Amino acid sequence: MKRACVIGAGFGGLALAIRLQSSGIETTVVEARDKPGGRAYVWEREGFTFDAGPTVITDPACLRELWQLSGRDMAEDIELMPVMPFYRLNWPDGVNFDYSNDDAALNKEIAKLSPEDLAGYAEFLEYSAAVYEEGYLRLGSVPFLDFTAMLRAAPAMLKHQAWRSVYSMVSSYIKHEKLREAFSFHTLLVGGNPMTTSSIYALIHKLEKDGGVWWARGGTNKLIAAMVKHFERLGGVLRLHDPVLHVHTLGDRATEVETCSGWRERFDAVASNADIMHTYRDLLSGTARGPQMARKLATKRFSPSLFVVHFGVEGTWPGIPHHTILFGPRYKGLLEDIFDHGVLPQDFSIYLHHPTVTDPSLAPPGKSTFYALIPVANQGKLPIDWDTVGPMIEKRVLDEVGRRLIPDIHDRIITKFHYAPRDFALDLNAYQGSAFSLEPILTQSAWFRGHNRDDKIKNMYLVGAGTHPGAGIPGVVGSAKATARLMVEDLK
Repeated sequence: MKRACVIGAGFGGLALAIRLQSSGIETTVVEARDKPGGRAYVWEREGFTFDAGPTVITDPACLRELWQLSGRDMAEDIELMPVMPFYRLNWPDGVNFDYSNDDAALNKEIAKLSPEDLAGYAEFLEYSAAVYEEGYLRLGSVPFLDFTAMLRAAPAMLKHQAWRSVYSMVSSYIKHEKLREAFSFHTLLVGGNPMTTSSIYALIHKLEKDGGVWWARGGTNKLIAAMVKHFERLGGVLRLHDPVLHVHTLGDRATEVETCSGWRERFDAVASNADIMHTYRDLLSGTARGPQMARKLATKRFSPSLFVVHFGVEGTWPGIPHHTILFGPRYKGLLEDIFDHGVLPQDFSIYLHHPTVTDPSLAPPGKSTFYALIPVANQGKLPIDWDTVGPMIEKRVLDEVGRRLIPDIHDRIITKFHYAPRDFALDLNAYQGSAFSLEPILTQSAWFRGHNRDDKIKNMYLVGAGTHPGAGIPGVVGSAKATARLMVEDLK
């Protein structure tokens, strides 16, 4: 039996491991942290469960497929609960917009702001469906290993004006500024600037419309636990709390994986779900290929980081939906500050996550779990001392949530803590503290992104946000499908 090692137990690594094990390849997953999940980590404090994220589950079919490969049903191990509305968007002037895939309800929300944009939205939906068909269904799990693959995809990309940004494309159909923001903000969920991310990412609207938005009962961590249970049921092995030190090579082949504990094993193939820069700069530091790729990656644009305030409060809040976007007074200017200028702005937009409105099990009775997240520049652009700045930003974020939704928030808080760019760098080896790896611009997509199989080390593979197709649960699960196909073929 062929043997494979997957480094990192995030969504991408576990999805790949399940596929490999289902194909008869003896697979070991090695995880540095004390719990699986990667960015989908979890903390439990004073009876509250705090998921690190990601908290928006879309395209549940891509997850169910992982169980179907071996004739099992995902529902045996985890329950997915529908979230409705998908998001409530709120602006400083008090305007609310409930975003969902209920056609009648969504059209009513659009008409409330701008009846003349109903026809334009219908045209945008057609565009979103077309790029979803091309960019997600046809190419989302196809590896781009050479430039000819990119050339083959080019005509479709040109047809859909992939050089334009999501915001630009939305604006060509929709005129009301709030609606332009409502239908372009999704790229932020995968680390992209709506003003510069390729219009192909408008496919997210169709993805959500068809598949819905879901929540895993018990939290995202329970979905990770279900994946681990299924992987181990298939015979896979998970090693926790043992960071990988080196991937050893001989010639153009990866041969062994060595960890901090001294564990060292030989494998026929190695795949990394670790940060792409960490993979090449550190894990492959003993090869010619590692430093060479690290220098190349250092010239690329990495996505922003995040500042997240987790808090548990007294009381329940049925009027606050599961997902709320609290837009700030600026949209384009704020994005420029974060993505281009690398400054810490005075204003911000907040993604507020309120899972206990859907699933009360994440807090003690009569209490609620929240997190408030703001995108911030990565440490390469904003090298500040987060130990000093963090508490100040935490208070400002909570003040804003209090001003707009929970007036006595500070009196109600039972427990709280924040997670900053420095934590992404330390806990996840994330280059520059980036929360989403490489920024998803056109010139860093498909063939221009990390390849699912390394060009020089023939049995070294990548999975996760740094490789094709990119970040987000459907993205990294799609990368696992693309990478697994290569590995299974190569190991025959």
